[in-house]
Amino acid sequence: TYEIMDPQEVGWGKTELPLTKHSGRAAVAVRLKHLGFKMTDADVTAIFARFKEIGDKKKFVYDDDLAALVEGHITVVPETWSLDYLGVTSGSQLVPTATVRLKKVGGKKGDELFQDAGIGDGPVDAALKAIDRLTKVRGRLVDYSLRAVSQGKDALGEVTVKADFGDRELVTGKGASTDVIEASARAYLNAVNRFLMAGQEKTPKAAQP
Repeated sequence: TYEIMDPQEVGWGKTELPLTKHSGRAAVAVRLKHLGFKMTDADVTAIFARFKEIGDKKKFVYDDDLAALVEGHITVVPETWSLDYLGVTSGSQLVPTATVRLKKVGGKKGDELFQDAGIGDGPVDAALKAIDRLTKVRGRLVDYSLRAVSQGKDALGEVTVKADFGDRELVTGKGASTDVIEASARAYLNAVNRFLMAGQEKTPKAAQP
């Protein structure tokens, strides 16, 4: 946790100590700058919020973890739906069930929370079906990939999905978490938001009088 001397005094360069959940916003901002990312204050604030979530789940947050969070932030689109809660039950004698609570941004009554459950062939399938029920957008998963972006048993996993929402155009989504099911739900939700945003952009605006 602590350095007894300046690494540059022995020609090692700058510190490479991993961050922890106790690291502050300033420390995260410095590390992002050290890694070569040019971020605005708003960017740092958004990434720091996700950093605290990750920090609560794993002992150390490595540079690769931060890079994954930055990549996820860069590819983010304006969110109609965001993940608020995810609970899963699964086992050899249980039907995989996922309870999902989503926040809908900018509704008629402001931000609203909606919750539903789904069952599926596995916990990921159950989570995605619950998201379909809540968003009323049904997608067919065409491609799914998972990679570990950091080291250790509590490594951050990044999921990339490609989904077809009925128009034969594949929409890519990405999500990261120390939990594979959560990362999958975030990735799929990212694809849903992209699909909804693309639909809004294709809808012609009403002519102004």
